[in-house]
Amino acid sequence: MEAKEAAGDHKGADDPKVLNIDARTLRGLAHPLRIRLLNTLREFGPATASKLADRLGESSGATSYHLRQLATYGFVEEDPTLGKGRERWWRALHSGSAFNTKIMRDADPEVRGAMNVVLHEIATTHAQELNTWLGTMHEWPQEWTENWDLSDFKIRLTPELSSELAYKIHDLVNSYRGRVPEDAEGSAVVRTHLHLFPRPSA
Repeated sequence: MEAKEAAGDHKGADDPKVLNIDARTLRGLAHPLRIRLLNTLREFGPATASKLADRLGESSGATSYHLRQLATYGFVEEDPTLGKGRERWWRALHSGSAFNTKIMRDADPEVRGAMNVVLHEIATTHAQELNTWLGTMHEWPQEWTENWDLSDFKIRLTPELSSELAYKIHDLVNSYRGRVPEDAEGSAVVRTHLHLFPRPSA
């Protein structure tokens, strides 16, 4: 499973495995723990509230409550094929989420506020993932410590060209999907973060 968020109107929004977020579902997602729960289920597969609590350092009561909220808004569901007795396992319904940029300009301040919570949590997660890699890279084989990237670029673009660049980067990343079997020796799941935004000239 993977977690991915598309903040713009990219092709991923047409993928049936990607949930298109609207104002209603956005309200159901706009909580830091719910975002972390959803990302964890997408990346690591089905789990119980207790297992998720242990992984995320939360109480099982909190994870259980927020899993039920995510289910109400169509992000997760119970997995009846797993568990015994009253044990409840949860799984994500989609591999990712796509956010239409119109939500960011919604007339309702509550919708804009919810979008702000989600976007800032995504940015925080990206920073945490990168910092975790930087702090643990010495534990990885030499092949990985020599083949990773941390770069930034500054180029002058129009809004249209900015969108075109994002599309092309998405297409390039997606062209690598499925090229390496899950059990391929020496392989790992690679996270790629895309941050593309304008900056003032002075």
